[in-house]
Amino acid sequence: MPHKIAIMAIDQGTTSSRAIIFDQELQPLCQAQQELTLDYPQSGWVEVDPQQLWKTTLNVCQQVQQQLDSSQWSLHCIGITNQRETTIIWDRQTGEAIYPAIVWQDRRTASYCSALKSQGLEENIQQRTGLLLDPYFSASKIAWILDNVEGARARAENGELAFGTVDSYLLWQLSGGGLHATDVTNASRTSLFNISTLQWDPALLNIFNIPAALLPDVKQSSDDYGHTDAEWLGRSIPISGVAGDQQAASLGQGCLAKGDIKSTYGTGCFMMLNTGNDIIKSQHKLLSTIAYQIDGNVCYALEGSIFIAGAAIQWLRDKLKIIEHAAQSEQFAIEAKGEQDLYFIPAFSGLGAPHWQADARGMIVGITANTNSRHIAKAALEAIAFQTSDLITAMRADGAIINDIKVDGAMTSNSWFCQCLANLCQQSILRPQNIESTATGAAILAGLYDHTFSLQYIQHLQQYHHFIPMMSKQECEGRHQGWQSALSMLIGEK
Repeated sequence: MPHKIAIMAIDQGTTSSRAIIFDQELQPLCQAQQELTLDYPQSGWVEVDPQQLWKTTLNVCQQVQQQLDSSQWSLHCIGITNQRETTIIWDRQTGEAIYPAIVWQDRRTASYCSALKSQGLEENIQQRTGLLLDPYFSASKIAWILDNVEGARARAENGELAFGTVDSYLLWQLSGGGLHATDVTNASRTSLFNISTLQWDPALLNIFNIPAALLPDVKQSSDDYGHTDAEWLGRSIPISGVAGDQQAASLGQGCLAKGDIKSTYGTGCFMMLNTGNDIIKSQHKLLSTIAYQIDGNVCYALEGSIFIAGAAIQWLRDKLKIIEHAAQSEQFAIEAKGEQDLYFIPAFSGLGAPHWQADARGMIVGITANTNSRHIAKAALEAIAFQTSDLITAMRADGAIINDIKVDGAMTSNSWFCQCLANLCQQSILRPQNIESTATGAAILAGLYDHTFSLQYIQHLQQYHHFIPMMSKQECEGRHQGWQSALSMLIGEK
C-alpha cells in the first residue's frame, strides 16, 4: 500500500517555535510547540539567542516527525515561515552568531534612522523598498551589529560573515551550512531589497553602509531550497517553500485575488491587502511589500503593522498578573460591568502604522475609582480593535476597497474580540475554521513547488464563521472619538 503524502510546516515565531504536519487536504495531522525566552537588556531593546531559535525549531520538527505514523504517511517536503525583520549575523565557517538576534520589535536604532531621515533619505528608500525608514526593518539592525561588535565590519567585508532573517538562518542550519538563501517576501522586509527590480539594491547598501558579501541569495517563495541534512530528521527532506509569517498567513487564508485582505493577531497585528501586480505607494504611512512570488508571478500587498496585539494580553498575564491565562481575557471582557470611557494604548515599543512613532510608550486613559481588572482587560482587547480600524481607515484613504476581513492567529479564538472587531471596524469579520493560517501557508508553498497543490485548489479551501457589526454607527463614532482623544494625549495628533 503506497504511503500518503504529508508536508511539514515550520512556523518560527516571536514567542515560540512550532511545527505542524499537514495532509494533502491541508488538515493538521500532528503538531508541537516550544516557547522562547526573549531578552530585554535595555529599554526598547529586544533580543533572542539564535541557538534557542535553532534548537527549539529542531526539537519541534523531531517531535512531530516522531508523532507521524510512518507506516501510513511519508514526509514529502518542508515549508518554512518565520518572524520577519529579526536580524542575525553569523560566522560562515562555524555557523555561530556573532551577536544575539535583534528582534523586529527592537527600537535601539531609532536615532540612527532619525539621522538618515534628517538627510532626506526616507523618500528614496520608500521608492525602492516600499518601506518607511524605521528601526523595525533589518537594515539598521545590521548596521548596528557591524558598528558595535568588534571586528564585525572588517570580517563582513572579507566575506567571513553571513546575514539572514530567521528563515535564512534556519535554512543554513537545516542544510548543514550548505545554503545561504532567503525568499522575496523576507528580502522585501530588510530595507535593502528593491521590490521593483527584485534585486539587492546597491544604492540602499550604500545608504546603510552594508557589504553585499553579507547577503543571501533570493529565491521565489515556492522554490527549490535544497534538502535538510540527514543528521537532523533521519533522512534528507526537500525544502520547497519559504515566506515571512504574514505573507504565509495571507496565502493560508486564500488571499490570492486583488482586493483580498487578512489580519493576523499574534504578538503583533498585521493587516495585508492583496494589490495584485501593482505596487501601491501609500500616502498614509502604510507599507508596500511583496505578498509572494510563485511560478515567476510577483504579487504585491499593502500592509499595516501594529507592534503590540497579543503581547498586550501577555502583559496583563505576566506583568500585571490580573489574568492567569490569555483565554481568560475573553471572560473578563464579558464580565466588565458599567460604561467606562477607558482607553488603553499598548505602545510598549512605539506605535506602528499609521503613526510610526518610535518613541511613543503605553498609557491608560480614563481610570476612575470604579475601574477594575475586568475593565482593563476589556480595554486591552478594544485597543487592538481600534488600531485595526485605524489601519482600515488608512487603506481606504489610499484608495483600497475593503470588503470582508479574514482574521487568524491565536487571539481570534476569542469570540468576544472578533465581535469587538466587527463592531469597532463596522465591517464583517470572517474567522476560518482552521486559524493556523500561517503554518498552512508555509505548507501550501512547499506543496505548490512539486504540484501537490494548485492555486485554484487552495483559493476556496477555508470555511468561515461570520461576525457582523452589532454596534450602531453613532455609538461606534463616539467610541472612536474617545480613542483619538487618548491618542492625541500620547502623540499630539488632532
